[in-house]
Amino acid sequence: MDFYYSPRGSGCRTVIMVAKALGLELNKKLVNTMESEQLKPEFVKLNPQHTIPTLVDNGFSIWESRAIAVYLVEKYGKDDSLFPKDPKQRAVVNQRLYFDMGTLYESFAKYYYPLIRTGQPGSDEDFKKIESAFEFLNTFLEGQDYVAGDHLTVADIAVVSSVSTFDIMDFNFSKYANVARWYANAKKVTPGWDENWDGLLQLKAIYETRWGKQNK
Repeated sequence: MDFYYSPRGSGCRTVIMVAKALGLELNKKLVNTMESEQLKPEFVKLNPQHTIPTLVDNGFSIWESRAIAVYLVEKYGKDDSLFPKDPKQRAVVNQRLYFDMGTLYESFAKYYYPLIRTGQPGSDEDFKKIESAFEFLNTFLEGQDYVAGDHLTVADIAVVSSVSTFDIMDFNFSKYANVARWYANAKKVTPGWDENWDGLLQLKAIYETRWGKQNK
């Protein structure tokens, strides 16, 4: 299956780790968004929204990282451990995935995307939304080793992709004890972690080459 991606993208790294957990080989096709390769007609034909990651599996094209992750697990998973079939357990996994997309990573985008692109971060209000998101995540992880149940799921993989992106940008989340504990374990147990971190180092290098090191 063809996987259109950038190693730096959080969603791309999520899919890579999910594929690793499933033992799948992706035919990786690098898309250089800095050169607007995602706007080429042949790519827009696959994905009218011209976003990465995009997966093409035997002619079936799907985008949005969490949708791709769930598709891969449901089609290729040997069991339902990464995305439980039990309605209540699955609902919690889905809630965490939506939280990751709409709250946690959204707060990263609002504050850090301007910093990466222009050298100037988002507003103080944007930073408060990051703190609020981490407070929620810290609450979710109270007494829990995983973000959605008692074992690793796609929710952990998506969230660790996001949290590690904060980490590479030097956001200090040590005061969120449950998140810090979970993250330390997630780095050990998440398949494909090393490739995730390699992609983040590429992101960090681009940022520092452009603007130098700046911390909040």
